[in-house]
Amino acid sequence: MEIQLQILLLQCLVSSVVASAFAFTDEIADRSLKSDGYCSRILRAQGTRRDGFNEFHLRVEGDPEFYKPGTSYRVTLSATSPSYFRGFTLIALKEGHEGNKDEDYAGNFKIIDEEDTQFMTNCPLAVTESTPRRRTRIQVFWTAPPSGSGCLILKASIVQKRIIYFQDEGSLTKKLCEKEPSLEGTTEKPILDCCACGTAKYRLTFYGNWSEKVHPKDYPRRANHWSAIIGASHSKNYVLWEYGGYASEGVKQVAELGSPVKMEEEIRQKGDEVLTVIKAKAQWPAWQPLNVRAAPSAEFSVDRARHLMSFLTMLGPSPDWNVGLSAEDLCTKECGWAQKVVQDLIPWDAGTDSGLTYESPNKPTVPQEKIRPLTSLDHPQSPFYDPEGGPITSVARVVIERIARKGEQCNIVPDNVDDIVADLAQEEKEEDDTPETCIYSNWSPWSACSSSTCEKGKRMRQRMLKAQLDLSVACPHTQDFEPCMGPGCSDEDASTCMMSEWITWSPCSVSCGMGMRSRERYVKQFPEDGSTCTLPTEETEKCIVNEDCSPSSCLMSEWGEWEECSATCGMGMRKRQRMVKMPPSDGTMCKVDLTQVEKCMMPECHTIPCMLSPWSEWSDCSVTCGKGLRTRQRMLKSPLELGECSEELEQVEKCMLPECPTDCMVSEWSEWSECNKSCGKGHMIRTRMIKLEPQFGGALCPETVQRKKCKIRKCNKGSSDEKKRRKEAREKRRSKQTREEPEDEQHPGCKMKPWSAWTQCTKLCGGGIQERFMNVKKKFKNLQFTSCKDKKEIRACNVHPC
Repeated sequence: MEIQLQILLLQCLVSSVVASAFAFTDEIADRSLKSDGYCSRILRAQGTRRDGFNEFHLRVEGDPEFYKPGTSYRVTLSATSPSYFRGFTLIALKEGHEGNKDEDYAGNFKIIDEEDTQFMTNCPLAVTESTPRRRTRIQVFWTAPPSGSGCLILKASIVQKRIIYFQDEGSLTKKLCEKEPSLEGTTEKPILDCCACGTAKYRLTFYGNWSEKVHPKDYPRRANHWSAIIGASHSKNYVLWEYGGYASEGVKQVAELGSPVKMEEEIRQKGDEVLTVIKAKAQWPAWQPLNVRAAPSAEFSVDRARHLMSFLTMLGPSPDWNVGLSAEDLCTKECGWAQKVVQDLIPWDAGTDSGLTYESPNKPTVPQEKIRPLTSLDHPQSPFYDPEGGPITSVARVVIERIARKGEQCNIVPDNVDDIVADLAQEEKEEDDTPETCIYSNWSPWSACSSSTCEKGKRMRQRMLKAQLDLSVACPHTQDFEPCMGPGCSDEDASTCMMSEWITWSPCSVSCGMGMRSRERYVKQFPEDGSTCTLPTEETEKCIVNEDCSPSSCLMSEWGEWEECSATCGMGMRKRQRMVKMPPSDGTMCKVDLTQVEKCMMPECHTIPCMLSPWSEWSDCSVTCGKGLRTRQRMLKSPLELGECSEELEQVEKCMLPECPTDCMVSEWSEWSECNKSCGKGHMIRTRMIKLEPQFGGALCPETVQRKKCKIRKCNKGSSDEKKRRKEAREKRRSKQTREEPEDEQHPGCKMKPWSAWTQCTKLCGGGIQERFMNVKKKFKNLQFTSCKDKKEIRACNVHPC
């Protein structure tokens, strides 16, 4: 039985090899051909496997327990080193089905690399290898089936050497069940109409977390920013953007250029479908501490008909990446208005540009693709890439807080105290309509209140106009005023007590571990009506001193206050210190830090962002073959009088063209050999070796042997009879020598030994030399033959390049 099993599955392997010689389309129609039961035969063929066998793993991107109908997932089959596999089969089967008919299979596979994978010829619903060879990893895309398909099983079989493993459980089987798209990162559609009454007012606050510390890979240090926030509160009949939808022209301009102009135009064209346009200013740079720059915020209203809110902002520079919310419903099931919504945001791709990195050149996606969230397995060049496929760390957080309600409310759940106070305390404020063409400095701190008592006064803050990019548009609001009262007084307090400032915190109650500390204040002025002050006069909080309480630990003081930042603008450093109050009781040295240093961010040194054109196309490579360089440029669009721009205007990168032709290389000529005649006319030769064969169309090798005539001396002239006798004598001697040792090579006047074997090449590559020798075995007494001596031959070897 086991032999039959191996034959059956090896037939699958052979069939897949034959199939690789033919083009096989991945159209769904072709893959739905009748499989004549071949797929079910594969499923029934269960190979032998060992207990605890876990060298191989089948993984679905993101490790989900549920699938979203119609969504594509990356499926990876891998082997743990040093294991490998030669062949495989991958099938997606509905749970509880035998695989006897096409309807039993779920979803559709899509080939990523045709050199690695293909659809099986006899079972087009399965994926197999294109060529049987050693491999440790393959990947395919799998699109989940439509809604209503229920649970399904992804199965993989492995062919390694002659052993076939097919698992129904464990690391080569994954079960996924259908779930409605209500998970994080998907756009939720409101199902029920809103039943709340009146209106509610909210404040949206955007906290960017995209920084070099949190996302260090390829982080763009000089040009990082968030574009202006744009959005709206709207009805369910209007969609600004959504996952699985296509970006409008307005969304495209936000995603690629960071411009909200077209998006705002589209929103305002929706008329009564929109209640409030949501806008907040851009942030340059993308991240700064909140004590340096306040988080951008915007206020908006919702009502029963327009109870959804959507917004987006681009993280720049990037191809077309954004964050935001889509159709966030602020109406509750209890017919009330949500009090607070907090969402961590990951970037999403607008589907209009195919760039892979923050500063990729423009590469329009044609045809346009659907909006989708970025994942950590999109591409190895992506700044969010993680080979383990973990979740992307959020780049921002948005907080939506209800700050007021108007009109009669009909919420089922009764209001709590916070609801009532928030409604009473809120004062309507006008929206900030500062033009985007006006560039200001940060607001100064608020001045002291004009009243030192609990009488109402006012305080002021200011900012400077740095630049006015459009002279036709006025730049207002360089001063801001708000009502205030003296220290310890507040309009929101129930009492009119005047309180002192808080006294500094007391020392921690313990010298080691967790304790408590407190601080106090006192009443400076009691209420005139004689009522009791309800404001607290004491506060306590937890404190930790010397977490390690072992005998070898030091007794330390608490950390002192942070010193001022070392920089007046931009990035600097600051430090704080503490002291050793008591060394370790066991006499060891104190191994703790007495100083802490951290980065600090002051207001930006150059608050005017550079206005730059898009990057040009890359130039041609600087060489016609081999390695060279190419460049691209962009232009400064903002006026020079606004200040110097430090952004780079030219980029250079390496480029590689086909290899350059390599001509043949030969050695120097050897010395001329001796003349081959002892008298009269003869010739001599010289040689040279090939050091490098021609490559990539280079010049052919020249001649390696040269011959020239030579003449040592004239031969002696005797009578014709004497010449004849001498000739006969020579022929007689030669004939005799040939008969005696026919195997030896004959030389005039010499009896020579056979040639020796060639010596070992002097180099392994790049052109070496081999030699062989022929030594004189016997020398005749006839002094006429002067060339009787040892011989040597030389030839080239290992001429291939290193």
